[in-house]
Amino acid sequence: RQHFLLSLSLKDDSYNTTKCTELLPKNPFCVCLTGCSFGGQFYSLEDTWHPDLGEPFGIMHCVQCHCEPQKGRRGKVFGKVNCKNIKQDCPEPECDEPILLPGHCCKTCPKGNNPLTYKESLLDTFEYLDKTKEREDDLHKSYNDRSYLNSEDMGPGESRTEFVAVLTGVRDSWLPSSSGVARARFSLTRTSLAFSITYQRMGRPSKLAFLDSDGTTVFEYRVPRGQSDMICGVWKNVAKPLLRQLQSEQMRISLSTSTSRRDEVEGKIIKHRALFAETFSSTLTSEEENSGMGGIAMLTLSDTENNLHFILILQGLIRHRGRGEKPLVVPIRVQLLYRQHTLREVRANITSHDPDFAEVLTDLNSRELFWLSRGQLAIAVATEGQDPQQISGFITGRKSCDTIQSVMSSGDALTPGKTGGVGSAVFNLHDNGTLEYQVQVAGLTSDVVGLTIEQKPRRRNKRSVLYDLTPEYSGATGQAVGSWSRLEARHIHMLLQNELFINVATAHSQDGELRGQIKAVLYSGLEAPRHELPTPLAGYFVSPPVRTGASGHAWVSVDRQCHLHYEIVIAGLSKSDDLTVNAHLHGLAEIGEIDDSSPTRKRLLTGFYGSQAQGVLKDISVELLQHLDQGTAFIQVSTKLNPRGEIRGRVHVPNNCEFGTRGEVEEADVDDTVAKDPEELKKDPHTCFFENQHHAHGSQWTPNYDKCFSCSCQKRTVICDPVICPVLTCTRTIQPEGKCCPEPKDMKAPERVGEPPEGCYFEGDQKMHAPGTTWHPFVPPFGYIKCAVCTCRGSTGEVHCEKVTCPVLTCSHPVRRSPSDCCKECPEEEKGPAGLEHSDMMQADGPRHCKFGKNYYQNSDNWHPWVPVVGEMKCINCWCDHGVTKCQRKQCPILTCTNITRREGSCCPECLGEK
Repeated sequence: RQHFLLSLSLKDDSYNTTKCTELLPKNPFCVCLTGCSFGGQFYSLEDTWHPDLGEPFGIMHCVQCHCEPQKGRRGKVFGKVNCKNIKQDCPEPECDEPILLPGHCCKTCPKGNNPLTYKESLLDTFEYLDKTKEREDDLHKSYNDRSYLNSEDMGPGESRTEFVAVLTGVRDSWLPSSSGVARARFSLTRTSLAFSITYQRMGRPSKLAFLDSDGTTVFEYRVPRGQSDMICGVWKNVAKPLLRQLQSEQMRISLSTSTSRRDEVEGKIIKHRALFAETFSSTLTSEEENSGMGGIAMLTLSDTENNLHFILILQGLIRHRGRGEKPLVVPIRVQLLYRQHTLREVRANITSHDPDFAEVLTDLNSRELFWLSRGQLAIAVATEGQDPQQISGFITGRKSCDTIQSVMSSGDALTPGKTGGVGSAVFNLHDNGTLEYQVQVAGLTSDVVGLTIEQKPRRRNKRSVLYDLTPEYSGATGQAVGSWSRLEARHIHMLLQNELFINVATAHSQDGELRGQIKAVLYSGLEAPRHELPTPLAGYFVSPPVRTGASGHAWVSVDRQCHLHYEIVIAGLSKSDDLTVNAHLHGLAEIGEIDDSSPTRKRLLTGFYGSQAQGVLKDISVELLQHLDQGTAFIQVSTKLNPRGEIRGRVHVPNNCEFGTRGEVEEADVDDTVAKDPEELKKDPHTCFFENQHHAHGSQWTPNYDKCFSCSCQKRTVICDPVICPVLTCTRTIQPEGKCCPEPKDMKAPERVGEPPEGCYFEGDQKMHAPGTTWHPFVPPFGYIKCAVCTCRGSTGEVHCEKVTCPVLTCSHPVRRSPSDCCKECPEEEKGPAGLEHSDMMQADGPRHCKFGKNYYQNSDNWHPWVPVVGEMKCINCWCDHGVTKCQRKQCPILTCTNITRREGSCCPECLGEK
């Protein structure tokens, strides 16, 4: 597949389809700018054209450009121009002397001698389709106008790419082919590929394999046992060469059962822009045994009309011809069925080289829409001719492993506020159109008077209620549990397009104190119980309570290895708030003692941007695991505006981890970031080799040559930095054996067993720091950040980091003595203080000092280096040059004598016989 010339995009956040439509009657000069600009011309979304390059080139008829709709990180819609060479897609004419007509790209047979006329006219009708499996149905122009949605899920630099695969029985083998059909949907975020797979007419698979372009298995996933027809998983840390193969559609996926190879199905992983708008789907199977046939249908409704758009991807329905052979044209019949009765029928031709098909069923009536919402409509595809084949399947709402959920906050209310309350909801959509819901609220200013599912207000302060959950709400528990059994097809479409909201009205806020968007959270692969109500996080639960517009919820679980899995979703942070948030896990000393005087043990879970965070915490203390088991632990999310906690929630996770986390040896996690097998480490292109050992990418260790250094591996590069010791205010210190930093000699009485130590835990170096100490933060994989200084605030146990302030320089040409230095200096050498204290080492002004091994040296100091095993190298001189250690071997004179010898302890050779 060749892409031609360029790819342009036009982003305009000031205008969108909805706003321009509203302004047109009032202002005839308003121009809708949502679209693409190309060659001085403006094109609407979904337009296709042949570019005109002017004289002497003219119109490029073999190049087709398409204005593709794209959704930005904030939900804004913009157009992107994609041009491609379509000459390679020309069908092979079946006549001996084809001709090239003016204004055409493909050669055709003369009139009266072209059997493909009907096929070409069909393609002309759907010229918006990209016949290279990257096509998209002709949706209404406003289908992706999501400008009112606040989409902050992706962090900086993140994007998501969707893929799909149809898996059918392998027909190239002498063994009978499988009748099974599977559909796989993939979401690629950075280097993690999440997959959701459904299957029919086969037993539950036991193994899933990804195959590269050579057919070699590059990743294998053992499917857990279960009764569900859904397979969920994540392939983490996909290597860059495999990512390139995935993006270029060179990878395949296979499913197999442990009982028989006959049940093996396989398919190619492809991109498909129809995934962007798909809200209904169908898996098409054959009633014939060992058929090896199958397909999928991706469907969606127009946003304003009752038109059903669909695209079919078919496998095995037509026998593929070999290379060089002319494509086989086969007539097909596509039917929309209800209980075997034909409601709609479309006839068309497809070819063996391109068996996919797209169509629009216009103006569905109320009965057809009702049956669609209940999962009672079926779609059937049949070939016509001598050997007719048929596949069919029921149409249901789109299935995936993602979780439909909502966080309700006062900051997202129609009239935004800061109440400190929270609402949390999880949903489950069934094939028959029933939507199960679990909702909980807490920290409200007054009693709940309304709990409703709504769509976007049509006019300001004019709510549009679709379903009332209030009768199911219990004021005693603060929860509503039930099901909405009469969703319309339009409601299902809006639900799966993230267009619905849940609103909580109270006596003091009749229009709504809390509000949240109902949207799907991508499957992460963590062992978090997403089917259960999560832990609500609110400012109301912080001590003392915080009146904030933010809220959130968290799923937390503990696995068999006693590792903590967590997923956090937050909402309601305004633009003025600091979106860099930190989540901490606390263990309380006793239930109810949530104040500054109670000693707490705090662990940093993660720092994150946007609205979501997830991860696994492995090194958990026994005390913290006990607090989780007893329900006396809580998760807290802090921001720069509220560093002592913006929102918080109490966590209760029953576990049997009274002896702490268990050994890593027992864990067999194929998705673990750090490979444990040394042989696997050798194969990893990102592995570092240091001191005769292989270290995994992202790992951190203390080197053998000096215990006062800390090393990390970052994509084959080893970064080692000296350990910065904390400042000690006492007069008497000791240097413990085997430790890098000195400690106070007069230590206080040992802490009582079970009482958590005071101080701050810093996630970067994974160490406890004493109250009042300062240090340069260690941030893997970058090492020590010398332009920042962190301080442990003993009263609160918080870590406060701030940027180093560089001094004002009076010289005209300041220099940075070392690339690792934070501040520039004047080149004139300044005399440093007589004594060397560590507090001086933390400053960014004045002459820099040097640390070599375990010793510190002032500027201009000279010494012989000491090297482990070898000892002092007297023939090498080192000196400190403004913070940079420089070493040089002693220069020896050139000898002219013939008898040369070297005396013990001497650096240079001498002539024998000379004194």
